[in-house]
Amino acid sequence: MQKKLTVKEILACKGNKKLSEVYTHDAREAEACELAGIQMIISSENNDTKAIRHAAQNTFLTIGLSYGRYLSEYDILKRAFALYESGADAIYCPQSNKFVKALADEGIPVVGHTGFIPYKSTFFGGFKAVGKTASEAREIYNQTLKLQEAGAFAAEIEIVPFKIGEFISQNVDIFMIGMGSGQGCDAQYLFSEDILGYNDGHIPRHAKVYTSLSEDYENIRIKSVEAYKKFKDEVDNKVYPDISHDIKISEKEFKKFKNSDS
Repeated sequence: MQKKLTVKEILACKGNKKLSEVYTHDAREAEACELAGIQMIISSENNDTKAIRHAAQNTFLTIGLSYGRYLSEYDILKRAFALYESGADAIYCPQSNKFVKALADEGIPVVGHTGFIPYKSTFFGGFKAVGKTASEAREIYNQTLKLQEAGAFAAEIEIVPFKIGEFISQNVDIFMIGMGSGQGCDAQYLFSEDILGYNDGHIPRHAKVYTSLSEDYENIRIKSVEAYKKFKDEVDNKVYPDISHDIKISEKEFKKFKNSDS
């Protein structure tokens, strides 16, 4: 059984050991990650944090806040503390650096985001790599330094050229979690749907499929529908429950029960 990493231990891995992080949607995926030895998992606040925590008790768990949902420092702190109490080890903060600082000032481990940021794709001209020009790369580097100054202990760096990912990782103190940003990052991050092969949308170039569960999940869906239908049909036709499911009471006690009301 693996030992859950602390923030200090994660930072000590920088430049010494590569870590793996996986986005998990539910307890089943979280448990599988822990059994596989994945050191870090991340999920959304919209998923069941307590169930995921229970399923992967020895894996470092980051919970991501929803972009734009919390518009004051009070609101974001209140939510972050609630998630922390539910088992989160760190909070992914998609808001501006003042919110990152507010969380860090309260001693909550914070993960920021730099490089391509999906919910700000319009500023990048759509879903595509950034940092291919010197000016873009410098902006990403400066953004990372600002996250570091605000108190983030780690930052996701998404789809930037591998040389930029490597340079930034080597020249900042915070832990850089790479998604499509090359081997030089401190950790590598992928989504479960890509690793497990059930992504029915666009598969990014940086993603890698390690198995194919799409057909399995479709079979599960079909069998589930069939089973639910059989259950409904049996209820409609008074087949279920049958005598084997009944709880018995003796005739003596039943008569006593009926007579007790008279």
